[in-house]
Amino acid sequence: MTGLPEQLQSIASDSSVTDILVNNGTEVWFERCGELHRSSDLPRGVIDTHLERILSPLGRRLDRLSPMVDARLADGTRVCAVIPPIAVTGTCAAFRLFRQKTHPLDSFTDSPDALRELRCCDGNILVTGSTGSGKTSLVASLLAHCPVTERIVVIEDTHELPLRSGHAVRLEARPANAEGRGSVSLDDLLRTALRLRPDRIVVGEIRGPEALTFVHAMNTGHTGSMSTVHANSALDGLRRVELLVSQASPQWKTEDVRRVVASAVRTVVHLERTGDGRRVIDHIVRVDDDHVPRAVHRRAT
Repeated sequence: MTGLPEQLQSIASDSSVTDILVNNGTEVWFERCGELHRSSDLPRGVIDTHLERILSPLGRRLDRLSPMVDARLADGTRVCAVIPPIAVTGTCAAFRLFRQKTHPLDSFTDSPDALRELRCCDGNILVTGSTGSGKTSLVASLLAHCPVTERIVVIEDTHELPLRSGHAVRLEARPANAEGRGSVSLDDLLRTALRLRPDRIVVGEIRGPEALTFVHAMNTGHTGSMSTVHANSALDGLRRVELLVSQASPQWKTEDVRRVVASAVRTVVHLERTGDGRRVIDHIVRVDDDHVPRAVHRRAT
């Protein structure tokens, strides 16, 4: 991770570190194996200088007119930063390090039933959970079990999904420039993806009008497609997608929205983060042929 203070580069060199956080302009934290650790402070002003240095080649701004930024660095690291006065006590930044490692499915659960359910899944999958619960990692693990002959189109806001498949196309959204032009949304990319002859479509995260396009895609032959959504449970995830679809298509009746979403999503896998930092499958819900979601696995507590 070049262009950042030597202290942060040293932390990033540890392959077990997944996130580096800077608070109040000086405080440094990092996450290793699911647990947060405190590092020594940076001198005041250093993070601001280095953020400007790494964002400039990307054509991105971080100033009083554009006080927030979300970008991907050349090495795949994702950076989100906010500066004063929006960040009241000083610049804050979060670096999500891009790791190519794909975790085996049994690292998410020790339940043979859950593993069998995932490996035998014959439909579209929605992965739900909170921030940092392992949603992207699980999608990568599921994709690792796909036939190598399948063509996968991956669509993300910011490129972060590790992918083994040799037959894959990656598309990344683009924000508008300083003049408000040139944006490419997830919905734009989804519409393009449908013309790229995908066997599976993978959307990093559903959170806007792209939900309607994705549901249409899942209902028109792209079986095995996947996405994630922030939610507190599998059922909440389905309801979240329904809400996004209804917002994108307000003329639809509630029962029609629910039926279309239930037809599109076959399996919902919910992840939780345990007290010791592990990311585990908490429960799995299958939507049956009558469009009724039913729990088929719950983690023993």
